[in-house]
Amino acid sequence: MGLLTRFDRYLARLILVPLLACLTIAAMLLLLDKMLKLFDFVMNEGGPVSVVWKMLGNLIPEYLSLGIPIGVLLGVLLAFRSLALSSELDALRAVGVSYNRMLRVPLLFALIAAGFSFVIVGFLEPYSRYAYEGLQFELRSGALGASIKVGEFARLAKTTTIRVEESRDKGADLRGLFVRTEGKNGQSVAVTAERGTFLSTDDPDVILLRLRNGTMVHTANSFVVPRVLTFKQQDLPVSLPAMGSFRARGAEEAELTIPQLASAAAHAAGRMAHAQSAASLWRRIALVAVMFVLPFLGVALAVPPKRSTSGLGVFLSIILLVVFFKTSQYGEAMGRIGAVDPVLAQLVPLGGFALIAGWLYYVLAYVPGGQPIGALDRAAGRLSAAASALLRRRDPAPLREPATT
Repeated sequence: MGLLTRFDRYLARLILVPLLACLTIAAMLLLLDKMLKLFDFVMNEGGPVSVVWKMLGNLIPEYLSLGIPIGVLLGVLLAFRSLALSSELDALRAVGVSYNRMLRVPLLFALIAAGFSFVIVGFLEPYSRYAYEGLQFELRSGALGASIKVGEFARLAKTTTIRVEESRDKGADLRGLFVRTEGKNGQSVAVTAERGTFLSTDDPDVILLRLRNGTMVHTANSFVVPRVLTFKQQDLPVSLPAMGSFRARGAEEAELTIPQLASAAAHAAGRMAHAQSAASLWRRIALVAVMFVLPFLGVALAVPPKRSTSGLGVFLSIILLVVFFKTSQYGEAMGRIGAVDPVLAQLVPLGGFALIAGWLYYVLAYVPGGQPIGALDRAAGRLSAAASALLRRRDPAPLREPATT
């Protein structure tokens, strides 16, 4: 029993390192891809760069829900592949350790990953998604200081237009300002100033624009000629645009927690409302349940055929997991519109994925000399040899220099 306990700890270390590495790499790759799009979006809206980091932080739960299955699968697969290539797996099998016994630690990791996944997809992700949508709304509405862009005319409320040539000290020092305000009876005020800065007031709907070294032109229908004023310093009150409040959480099924989705599906007023809530609910349940299938698939694809070091199992495992994710996502979309039953839309992909993993594991663990991917490995070897031969035929033979005497 002591030997087996030490083996469990040894196997846990082998799984943990690639699991955390794959999880981190997968999450970082997804975040880096999204970060470029967010920078472009925030810059186009004129918002501060700090909003990008807040939006990326709200995307972490969503990307973790995708990265955890990848980490568990590759962690188990790479650990058992290391045992197989070093002949440790053959030694364990020779002393009577079965594959079922070896699955104890991978299933424990799957149980822990399922718990984390349940918390993330069931509770954290709905709140982070709502916060992400709220930041997008604030950027578009100008609540984050995104209303004024350098070098462009910006409209504040309905009566004020402003243009800034240059901004320094994070907006505290504005250079080359043009401001025009419109009033009643044809009145308008146009101001150009060398420098300016915004100051807060007691009224949250009004901000004070302090201008220095400029000229003000005041026109009205009753004026024969416009009035022109040159000033060293002039304070100009500016009315802020009205900011609409962001909607309450729960307008979309993705923003509801699992208990809220279950309640919404049970008390839905119509068939479509029930289908939408049920499709999202069962999709999340499938993402949690698939964790218990991954250890069987990882072990089955980790062991290469004898006298082979092929990495075909790693490649095939990623393909199967991606296919499951996509079919599950497609099933959710079909379930939301009522084309298929929401439960079947998730049970069919999950059941098919489980059957493939179970069959591969059965061949490895119970069939004498079983090699789940042996035929695929031999086919890949023949294709590789044929491709190499074809390339050699296309390359012209090097010309030999005539022998000299």
